[in-house]
Amino acid sequence: MHTEKGNALRRSMLLSVTVAILAGSSALVPLPALALSELHKIPGQTDAQNAEDPQAAPEDGDAGSSSGLPMPDPLVNNEQQSGDKTPGAQESSEPVEVIYDINKAPAPVRRIREMIVEAAASGDIERLRPLLNPGPNQTQVTVGEPSDDPVATLKDLSGDPDGVEILSIILDIISTGFVHVGQGTPNEMYVWPYFAEKDLKTLTPPEKVELLRIVTAGDLSDMMEFGGYNFYRIGITPSGEWKFFTAGD
Repeated sequence: MHTEKGNALRRSMLLSVTVAILAGSSALVPLPALALSELHKIPGQTDAQNAEDPQAAPEDGDAGSSSGLPMPDPLVNNEQQSGDKTPGAQESSEPVEVIYDINKAPAPVRRIREMIVEAAASGDIERLRPLLNPGPNQTQVTVGEPSDDPVATLKDLSGDPDGVEILSIILDIISTGFVHVGQGTPNEMYVWPYFAEKDLKTLTPPEKVELLRIVTAGDLSDMMEFGGYNFYRIGITPSGEWKFFTAGD
């Protein structure tokens, strides 16, 4: 009996010691591994409180980067650029309207233009004579004093004795787009080519092609240096009077 009681007592003491050891060594039990998203969470706080962690990455649209450094300013400020002008730049003149549809011109202008085209295409410079307004309102064909014989003057301007070159120039010029200038003034005019009234620095590539059908690349370079178109031009009044065929600025 004593042996059984002793064994029971020893078992009871051993169980007590085991429970005490387990209770005191609970800190030694390995903790479960945490997910990466759980590392910033502070124990005891709610998810909403943890979301306010200043070390968390900023949301899209924040000014700063994920490193906390401010993003650099853009190299070009579009708003400022749209309102500012380049220092020293001159105000550009109002752009002219280039017209290609001859039907937008008055009937007298269309009629005299057609007659000029037919005369120039014929190769006979004498066919221009009745169109050059003989008399006090004679068409200006020189920059200085009016010529007594405008046809003879045109022949002198041509590179050949018959004036065929000048006829080809007239035909090329009057086949381009044109502009309507001086509306409401005594100097109202329809002018060919439109380059005579346009800033050459603003020409588009197709417009440069049009211009180079009339002049050479060297001429264009000289015009850019000169500051404007200075080759031949034709002016016709709204009443259908051929006012001038001259070169210069």
